[in-house]
Amino acid sequence: MENKLLTVSLSPHAAGEYSIKKMMTSVIIALIPAFAVSIYVFGLAAIKITLVAIVACLIFEYIIQKFFLKIDPTITDGSAVITGMLLAFNLPSNLPLGIVILGSLVAIGIGKMSFGGLGNNPFNPALVGRVFLLVSFPVQMTSWPKPFVDGITSATPLAIVKEGLKNGQAFSEISAQIPTYLDLFLGKTGGCIGEISGLALLIGFIYMLRRKTITWHIPVSMVGTVFAFTGILWLISPEKFADPLFHILTGGVLLGAIFMATDYVTSPMTEKGMVIFGVCIGLITVVIRVFGAYPEGVSFAILIMNAFVPLINRFCKPRRFGEII
Repeated sequence: MENKLLTVSLSPHAAGEYSIKKMMTSVIIALIPAFAVSIYVFGLAAIKITLVAIVACLIFEYIIQKFFLKIDPTITDGSAVITGMLLAFNLPSNLPLGIVILGSLVAIGIGKMSFGGLGNNPFNPALVGRVFLLVSFPVQMTSWPKPFVDGITSATPLAIVKEGLKNGQAFSEISAQIPTYLDLFLGKTGGCIGEISGLALLIGFIYMLRRKTITWHIPVSMVGTVFAFTGILWLISPEKFADPLFHILTGGVLLGAIFMATDYVTSPMTEKGMVIFGVCIGLITVVIRVFGAYPEGVSFAILIMNAFVPLINRFCKPRRFGEII
C-alpha cells in the first residue's frame, strides 16, 4: 500500500460553501451600518481612525509574515481588515493616530501573529490591542468627543452613572443627565466609534444570522445574562443600580456580544459551550461595571473567557460515535 502524508490545515475544518474570505466579508458587511452611524455622529474623524487602523493592521501583518515568519502573507483573507475595524470601533474618534497605529501593532503582532496567525490565537486580537491602549493611555482612551460637536469632550452615560452612584446620588437623579433610551438605541450619544448605535449593531446581527456567519447562542446568552443579572440588582434597589435596558444600550455590550465574543477562533466549538461562554462573559461584565473600578467591563470579560475556551471545549466535548455510556 502506498504511504500518503495526511496534512491537517488550521481550523476551521468544517466543509461548506463558505471560505474564510467569504465569512470575513460577511462580517465586514455586517459592520457597515455601525460604521455609517459613527460617520454621522463623529464625522470624518470616524473614517480617519478606522482607515488608519485597517491599513496599519494590513501592513503589520504583511511585514511580520513576510520578513519575520517567512511565510506567504495572508492579508487578502479579510481577517486583518476585521481586526482593524473592530479595534477602531473600540476607540474614541479623537484618539491620536500614533496611538491607533501602536494599538494595531499590538493587536496583530502580539494578539495574533505571535501565536502563529489566524486559527492559533487564543485571544481576540482587536481586544488585546484595545486593552493594551486602555492600560497604557488611560486619559486619551477615556476622553470621549461629544456627539455632533468637534473639539468638545464629555463623559459617556456609563461613566456618568458610575460616578454619580459612587458619590451617593440616586439613579433617578442621574438619569436626567444621560440621553434617552431612544437616543441610546439610535446612537445619539458619546462613546467608542462602533458601539453607540444598538439599532445598527442589531441590523448587523440579523444579517450575520441570515447568512449563517454566526449563531445566536453567544450573543443571546451574553445579553440575556446582562439583562437578568442587572435586572435582579435593579429590583433589589432601583436607586442604587441602573436598570437592565440601560446596561444593554450603553457601552460595548451589543458590540462585544455580536462581533467580538463570536470570533470563530477564540470562542467554543459546541452550542452548549457557547451558551456557557456567553453567560460567563455577561456575569463578569456586570461584576466589573457594578462592583469594579471601571465603568465598562466587556473587553476584560471577553478576554478572560477567551482563556477558558480550551477548558470549555473539553468539558462540552461531544460523545464519540459508538462510545459506551
